[in-house]
Amino acid sequence: FVVEGLLKRGYDVTIFHRGTHEVELPQEVEHIHGDPHFKETIEASLGGRTFDLVISMYGRLRYMAEVMKGRTPRFIAIGGVVVYKGIFRPEHNPEGIPLPIREDAQLQTDPELDRFSYLMVVSEQKVMEAHRQGHYQGVVFRYPMVYGPRQLAPREWSIIKRILDGRKRIIIPDGGLTLETRGYAENMAHGVLLAVDQPERSAGQIYNIGDEKLLTFRRWVELIFKIMNHDGELIEMPALMARPSRPYSGRTHHRVLDITKIKTELGYRDVVSVEEAIRRTVQWYL
Repeated sequence: FVVEGLLKRGYDVTIFHRGTHEVELPQEVEHIHGDPHFKETIEASLGGRTFDLVISMYGRLRYMAEVMKGRTPRFIAIGGVVVYKGIFRPEHNPEGIPLPIREDAQLQTDPELDRFSYLMVVSEQKVMEAHRQGHYQGVVFRYPMVYGPRQLAPREWSIIKRILDGRKRIIIPDGGLTLETRGYAENMAHGVLLAVDQPERSAGQIYNIGDEKLLTFRRWVELIFKIMNHDGELIEMPALMARPSRPYSGRTHHRVLDITKIKTELGYRDVVSVEEAIRRTVQWYL
């Protein structure tokens, strides 16, 4: 969706990836194959190339942010909500996270507590530092759990597969009442492209992003049932007992983002409704 949006805007698009998996893209899209996970391999793969715009969605962001100094006037970074202290492990933040979570909420800055989250915070800081130093106009997006075709954590498939296998009962923890901000792939790309279109307004900013409409986990499963014409039963269990549900239910505390900033500053609105997005996702997996 991002590549298609850039092509529609008249950009000559190049993608940089290892080449392990290829996705069918328009013929005019150039591919640079290399390893974006190490500074040395990034530099070797790019050589002396420069770009009008870089959208960093893959590899190690902190290295991309460093290597792109002097190569681009604009750098849009895609990070994630795991930068917030306690968002996935509430025990890491005894004070709790005020909901909905704003961009100025407490971050996970302790490498001993969770090194992965800590390095994501470091990556954001690298982008913002380069922006302040004038190397490029930097923007950071904090993605939620993304759903839709080709996503890396396909929770929906866990439900779909159970239905295809003919199971009549599906476990949901704590009544399925958990609320979590998610983002349909096309909606998330739309948000990034809003920053592409508004360079001055978005420069130096950090944005939460996600679908505008929130659904409980129970409603999410019920919609998949409806789309697949499945007459199944939802079995409620306390979360501590509902271990078989974890691949598709995730954790059982609320993870709700405040997306007021991107709506106010960039005019974000969902381009695909949540109900339609789930339908398209289910159809793609089928």
